[in-house]
Parts: sequence; structure tokens; C-alpha cells
Amino acid sequence: MTGRKQLVRAALAAGVLTVASLGAVAVAGSATAAQAPDGPKTRIVGGTIAHTVDTPWAIQLSNTGSPDPTGEWCGATLVAANKIVTAAHCSQEPASTYTAIQGRDALSDPSTGKESAISSIWVDPQYGKAPGHDVAVMTLATPFDGVPTLTLETDKAADAAGAASVVYGWGETEGTGPANTFQKVDVPVLGDAYCQKAYASEGYTADGEICAGYDEGGKDSCQGDSGGPLVLDGRLFGVVSWGVGCADAGNPGVYAEVATYAADLQAQIDS
Repeated sequence: MTGRKQLVRAALAAGVLTVASLGAVAVAGSATAAQAPDGPKTRIVGGTIAHTVDTPWAIQLSNTGSPDPTGEWCGATLVAANKIVTAAHCSQEPASTYTAIQGRDALSDPSTGKESAISSIWVDPQYGKAPGHDVAVMTLATPFDGVPTLTLETDKAADAAGAASVVYGWGETEGTGPANTFQKVDVPVLGDAYCQKAYASEGYTADGEICAGYDEGGKDSCQGDSGGPLVLDGRLFGVVSWGVGCADAGNPGVYAEVATYAADLQAQIDS
């Protein structure tokens, strides 16, 4: 999977997520972008420790092909008791190789949290054929009954520059925090114009992607965070997708814009 930054963040977790650092170099919008996760390389950079008790809808997605001992692959979001939304580039492996984990702050402690196998995967059929579309829905074999879920953002105007969004994940921290530990960081929306200029040669598309972070860098999502939630006003606003590097000045994170794909996602959630 290709993942975040320079790659596609989402994949980073397992193999190529984010450009981050794994070496995945697929560029969003290319047919090969984010086909395989990078290995666990990054976590939230420049953030703070978070707790799944406060955000129970935050899901860690592990995979048997991950090079990390914990199985870390990508993030995801619980949107129904038996459905999670993640990135398409995180979802290229057989369903049988994935495990969804809820309520585990430290991935090194398997005694905590709930786990479920994945029974089926839907990947946006336009992923890899057109820019954007880095979204997928997985069905849990064992529903996380009673766990609060996150509602999809449906307003495309929500991505106005300055909107105060927050991204969550267990990915690479580049030394700014503990490994394999749930964290969060505020990443204000920079606006489509910013990313269209910053990523003129990488294929950023205003129709389906969100640009969020800081011009000066320092705070960002990273490898391993791919597929995880970007949250705004209590709704699933974006899905960690890609970027160039992690927390580098002038290279903010790029997220799949949930509102653009909300109708297709909801149809899968309701199925």
C-alpha cells in the first residue's frame, strides 16, 4: 500500500503508507499509488497522547503482512457497529489478513481492547483510475456493538481554509512521541489553493481531497496513520491519504474528502 506523503499515507502503515518513510513512493492520483502499505513507519508527528476511551470510534487496522511486531498497518473509523471506513490504499490485501482493533491505546498491550476479523472489503472502484477516491469500507465479522460511531461529513463546503480539524493515529512520530501509541494533532485546513500549488506535480485534486496542516511544518500525520480519521465538529471529515514526507515545511498532509464520497460510503455502510 502506498501511503502518506509522497506516497500515500494510508498505506504507510503496512508498507508504503505515506511516503512517509517507508519508501513507498506512489503518488496520489497515479494508478499505482498506494497499492501496498509501507511498514509501520510513522505515527502522528508533533502531537499529543490521546485515549481511545475519548474517541472509541478510532480503529487500528492490523495486517499479517506488516513488518511491525504489533501488526500495525493503518487506521480506520467505526461508522456503524459492523463497518469501518479506511483508505483504499490500505485495503489491497485479502480480507482474511486484516484485524480491526478497538480500544487499544498501546499496540504493545494485546490484553486491552476488542478485536474483529474482516469479512469483506469494498474499495472505491475509481481508486487508481482517477485522482482521489482513496476510500474503502470494511465489514467486521464481529460487530463492535455498543461502541459509539462517527457520522460522515456530507457538506463539501466544510473544508474552508482555517477549519480546525484533528487527526488521530498510531503511526510514525519521527521521535516526537512514543511508538505504536495512540496520538492526535490539530491540523487546520489550509485550503485547496494551497495544496494545488504545493503539489502541482503530485496530482492533488480539489474535487475529493483536503489539504490540512501548517505551512511551517512540525505537525502532521505520517506513515502508519493512513486510513485514519481526520475529524471536524464531531464528524468524519477526512481519511488520511498521502503527502510528501511528514511534517515538512510546505508539504502538508492530504486527506480524502469524506463529503465527496459520502453517498457511496453510506450505501456501503447501510448494505
